[in-house]
Amino acid sequence: MTSSDDEAEHQWIENVKSGGAVLCQPPENCPNGWGTPAGDKFMVRGPDYFITKAKIPGGEYLLKPLGFDWIRGPTKICEVLKNKNHRVRKAIDEEVSHGNQPFVWAFNLQLPSKENYSAVFYFVSPKPAPEGSLMDQFLKGDDAFRKSRLKLIANVVKGPWIVRTAVGEQAICILGRALSCKYVQGSNFIEVDVDIGSSIVANAIVHLAFGYVTTLTVDLAFLIESQAESELPERLLGAVRFSELSPGSAGVYEVPSEEQQESAPFLPTRLWQGFSQLLQNPGNSRETPPSSQNTNGNLHEEGADENTNR
Repeated sequence: MTSSDDEAEHQWIENVKSGGAVLCQPPENCPNGWGTPAGDKFMVRGPDYFITKAKIPGGEYLLKPLGFDWIRGPTKICEVLKNKNHRVRKAIDEEVSHGNQPFVWAFNLQLPSKENYSAVFYFVSPKPAPEGSLMDQFLKGDDAFRKSRLKLIANVVKGPWIVRTAVGEQAICILGRALSCKYVQGSNFIEVDVDIGSSIVANAIVHLAFGYVTTLTVDLAFLIESQAESELPERLLGAVRFSELSPGSAGVYEVPSEEQQESAPFLPTRLWQGFSQLLQNPGNSRETPPSSQNTNGNLHEEGADENTNR
């Protein structure tokens, strides 16, 4: 790739990063904005994890940060990258029209609220996933594989005690086991729509945190869990830090007219009952019966022995 090609690649990524409703800023100071935290902020399974349970700092990301959308809409926001009028989809299509083949990963966290807020994180692959790698398996695999592998690590960097206590020092979650997820794939993207409202516990914690969102700084990392020795050590796909977000700064998402989407549920009684149970029985947040995982999702999916080796 020539230097002019490198510059063009860099420019379209920078255009997307700067095009959202909230600004991309240095991670150490990003009020009402977002940035990219260092990968070493997150602990992942090391090369001898299945013998020693030892974790190591996450290191470099597999994907490049591309953008962040803090948006709200008239209905639950889903399948963002299938919307040809959306800014990130337009950028992808523009690159393809120039003969390039970027591949974008999007993680859409649908927040339980009347205003249908979504926090959407975008990453781009600088090169095709190696054949047989976990990334390659995730892209080619079925939903059962994806549900069992996609992991979220959440760190509350700054925030009130009650939120830090509810989330924990480093919350770890296999998203498809704890929450309802929809996987949307195109020739140049994959999007995971994560319905936070599908879990009583997650619903309660996010509802609590949303009340303090203007004071919170949170790091979120995404990775594909290693479940065999040959897949170790784990590698982070990417991560985003968002800080002191203002609900009023969320951009308005225009749903394509042909889409018919139901509104996100807002069940305060059920939500606060779940949160009350969480505070009274914090151990329940670590393990839930398999039959109830879709409605009472576990935000600390990995076992207690692993949590002590973070």
